[in-house]
Order: sequence, then C-alpha cells, then structure tokens
Amino acid sequence: MIEDKNQQRTSLENLGEFGLIDHLTKNFDIKHKSTVKGIGDDAAVLDFKSKKIVVTTDLLIENVHFDLSYMPLKHLGYKAIMVNLSDVFAMNANATQVTVSIAVSNRFSLEALEDLYAGIETAAKIYNIDVVGGDTTSSTTGLIISVTAIGELNEEDIVYRNGAKPNDLLVVTGDLGAAYMGLQVLEREKEVFKVNPQNQPDLDLYSYIIERQLKPEARQDIVKLLKDLDVKPTSMIDISDGLSSEIIHICKQSKVGCDLYENKIPLDPQVISTCEEFKIDSTTIALNGGEDYELLMTISQEDFPKIKANPNLTVIGFITEESRGMHLVTRGESRIPLIAKGWNSLSDQE
Repeated sequence: MIEDKNQQRTSLENLGEFGLIDHLTKNFDIKHKSTVKGIGDDAAVLDFKSKKIVVTTDLLIENVHFDLSYMPLKHLGYKAIMVNLSDVFAMNANATQVTVSIAVSNRFSLEALEDLYAGIETAAKIYNIDVVGGDTTSSTTGLIISVTAIGELNEEDIVYRNGAKPNDLLVVTGDLGAAYMGLQVLEREKEVFKVNPQNQPDLDLYSYIIERQLKPEARQDIVKLLKDLDVKPTSMIDISDGLSSEIIHICKQSKVGCDLYENKIPLDPQVISTCEEFKIDSTTIALNGGEDYELLMTISQEDFPKIKANPNLTVIGFITEESRGMHLVTRGESRIPLIAKGWNSLSDQE
C-alpha cells in the first residue's frame, strides 16, 4: 500500500509484442531433459519418453482473484505459479514445465511487468521448473494471467480423487485458514488506508497469515515425503476452495462418506487469535476459507504407522460408507452435515 511515485516507467508499445516477450523471458533457463525446445519457436517441444504427463491450467483476473492495492506484482507472479503447481502435486506428480500468458492494459509499464516476471522467475528457480512459452496481449480490464503447468510421473504413482475407500484415514498437510484470515487483515487495512493514506499499517502481528495469502507455497515436499515413507494415498486433492469443498469432491467422486473431526483440524495460533479479533469462528474459516494450497488425501489404515509421527501430516477423520453421509463431528460430539461454502468465482460479486 506504499507506492513509489517516482519510479521509472517504460511504455510497452515501445517494445511491441515480440520484443516484450524476449525482454521478459530472457532470464529463463532450461533445467529438464524433457524440455527439448522452450521459448523461441511456434511451440515448445517436450519429450517424456515412458512417463505419464499431467497438465493443469488456471486463470487469474484482476479484481476477481487478486487486488493490486495490496498484492505486489512480484508476489502475484510467484503465486500464479504456485496455484498451478499445487494441482500437479495433488496428482502425486513432479512439476517440470509451465507456460505463462498475460493480458495487460496500458496502465502497466515495462517495469511493472518486470516485477511480475521476477516473481515467476523466482518460483521457477525454487521449484526447479522450466518456463517454456506463453503469450502476451492487450486488455481493457486490467491484468489477466493464465498459467498452464505440466508434470510427469510413472503410471503406478498417479493419485486421483476417486480412490478413497471406507476406513481410509482422512489426512491433511500443514495448517488451514491462514490465507483467508490474511486476506481479511489486508482488506481491513485497505479500508483504513483509503480513509487515511498517511496511516501506514503495522502488520507484524499478522506476518504468517499475510504471507500465506500473498506468497503461498505449493507442497512439492509432500510428493517426495510420501515416496520416502513408501505411502501412496488412495485419493488426493489440493485445498484451494476450502476443506469442506475438497472433502466433498473426494467423497462424491469416490462414492463414499466421511467423518471429519473438528478438534483434529490443524490451526496456527495466529489464525486462532486473528479469528478471535475478527469475531469469526476458526472452524468455519478452516472449512470454507480456501487458498491454503495444502494437500488433502486419504490413506489406508495400514499406512498409519508410517505417517503417525510426521509433523507435516495430520489425521483429521476417516472415510465411511456412502450411506453414512459426509459429516463434521464437533467438539461436543454432534454430527453436522458437511456443506461446501467455499469461495465461488462465478457467484455474484458485490
């Protein structure tokens, strides 16, 4: 929310489309043998030999998925990659390549797009992926980002959403609700800033939850961890729209029910304290908040000894017969039907 009014500004029309692409992608290097040809031709050329390929894509639109009044462009570039890599890891695959396409209005300068691509470049280096193509065009509605991610794995390692079986354990990585509460803090401080632009926010008390909103991390480490533990989930999905929504996806596609235990849902202390400050129920936030980009999976009870001591994995419930339905078991032992109330990009926006 602090803007440098004296920053350099280079108009994009000075470069043209191909000059802009060359400028923004000049620092991307190739890391994978499967990348035969990256940026610079009509299409990328990939060679995966005996591997299976997973492909996923996401679209991020200004004022629908992000607000540039508090989302730095470098963070946005990083997050755009994470959103897609998370889907690759949810298939139990290794991410290898991405393409990045953007549509920008003339209010964006070359320097602004350099910041965006600096975030993309940082993500590519940290997660060891190749940026192999994309497109740029103009927009009349602000900034639009489309990322497609590609991953590889052996056929026997693929994990779908539809493999959960009764008596499987319901397991989640990390903690939940932080990204949503970080968004609430940022939205509140934005309103304060609009009233008094001289008032700079003190966000030290909210550092973890704000980072979870502005710079999430996809759980690449979990794919390796599961392999090291010799555990293959029976189903898996990433948590982008809220825990309840993702559990319902798995249950419906696997034709099973579940019992989710409220007192087992992992919450960071900063989430709990911020929920108390905002007078919001922390369980509701964990169930419906979204954008955590953790992984939700089901695991055979036979594998429980392999995961029980691991701090990255929390057992939060178990799978039941479909006829039992999908329920939240509260701290008071009440059973409440699970309802998907996560964020819906197609709902009416106020």
